[in-house]
Amino acid sequence: MNVPTRNMRPLRPKQSLGQNFLRDGNTSRKIVASLDVHSDDIVLEIGPGEGALTKYLVEQTRRLIAVDIDRRVVEQIEEAFSGRLKIFHEDFLQTDFAALVQGTEKQKLRIVGNIPYNITSPILFHILDHRTFVSDATLTMQKEVAKRLVAKPNTKDYGIPSVFCQLFADVELLFDVSAKCFFPPPKVTSSVVRMKMLREPRYEIADEAFFRAMVRAVFGKRRKTLRNSLSFFLDPVPDVSPKCDLQKRPEQLTIQQLADLSNELFAHKNSSLRDRRSFSTPK
Repeated sequence: MNVPTRNMRPLRPKQSLGQNFLRDGNTSRKIVASLDVHSDDIVLEIGPGEGALTKYLVEQTRRLIAVDIDRRVVEQIEEAFSGRLKIFHEDFLQTDFAALVQGTEKQKLRIVGNIPYNITSPILFHILDHRTFVSDATLTMQKEVAKRLVAKPNTKDYGIPSVFCQLFADVELLFDVSAKCFFPPPKVTSSVVRMKMLREPRYEIADEAFFRAMVRAVFGKRRKTLRNSLSFFLDPVPDVSPKCDLQKRPEQLTIQQLADLSNELFAHKNSSLRDRRSFSTPK
């Protein structure tokens, strides 16, 4: 197990920030090697911590950006890698991706990081919400969460993260990382996952906000049939085509079937709204 990067003091992890510092050199090199970074890539590292990935990334790209909410980390990274990267003291969930790629001839970010377990979902959705500025994201997270991202229908792990991530990206589980590679060791195994953003959603979506709200609604009550769970989302639940079987449960539907259902419901909602406006318009 390696000691932290030279010129950097070991940091005491803050539980409030969900810090588990990667200290295994082999794992760090394996993660960076999997990226196949080119010198002109714009790499954004989430939470560099003690520099386990940073020290290899600075050797491979001239445009490395790091973001960390911990001032101790920011100060040490600046000292250890002075002039070799840009580091911002801020919450990644507030990071403006558009500003980072401004003036780079439409080049996109390549994101990497060993992310805190306690905010994995917010980080994933922040990336997906701003995916037009992202090429790919390679993230180390709790294995149980990683399995959800690649899960298929009719399995217990299939749910909201599976649908959203696979709709907007090609998702691949690369390899597992032992708890012994971190300090302090977490109580779970971790996995490294890569998401390569698609240019367009995998399936046509009439309205993305409506689709997201529908998926959250039905999987929020996944033990109920779609007709029952949708009653908490739309009232009344309209009749839909036979291909959208409302007697099924949400985990039984593929992402394409969920997209088809969303498109039908959205069209019906708009049609009903137009009818009400027409009826209420004075002649």
